[in-house]
Amino acid sequence: MTLDDHDLLKTWQSTPHVQEWWGAQKPFDEEDLADPRVARWIVSYAKRPFAFMQDYTVHGWDDHHFAHLPKGARGIDQYIGDPGMIGAGHGSAFISARMQVLFDEGAPVIATDPHPENHRAIAVYRKLGFEPFGPPQETRWGLIVPMLAKR
Repeated sequence: MTLDDHDLLKTWQSTPHVQEWWGAQKPFDEEDLADPRVARWIVSYAKRPFAFMQDYTVHGWDDHHFAHLPKGARGIDQYIGDPGMIGAGHGSAFISARMQVLFDEGAPVIATDPHPENHRAIAVYRKLGFEPFGPPQETRWGLIVPMLAKR
């Protein structure tokens, strides 16, 4: 992801299916994109950009709700921005591909934190091997259900 992707993200973030779970986000700036704790991606299929994904070190923030996980653990967040690409298996495919890279790079576990009512996301995560590890909890990013995947 680069600063050149701002207009694309703004378009995606204005769609109801993204706003429902992500809300209104401020655009990323140069400082955000230079943050070594977070890797951000625009996901494409057949040269068509359709999704946003980020992965991050869960130990980058002292108060992060995943900071108790083992050293090297990564967290992931993503959404499909293009509504025409929802429901066709693209989410599972790109999440699985990134998970494989993170595990190959040494991540002992990968965590994610969907809203408890985001049943579509939870179903995809379960399909990819994520399991809840604790009850829903309120975080500074909102209400989440913590989920964890192991290699």
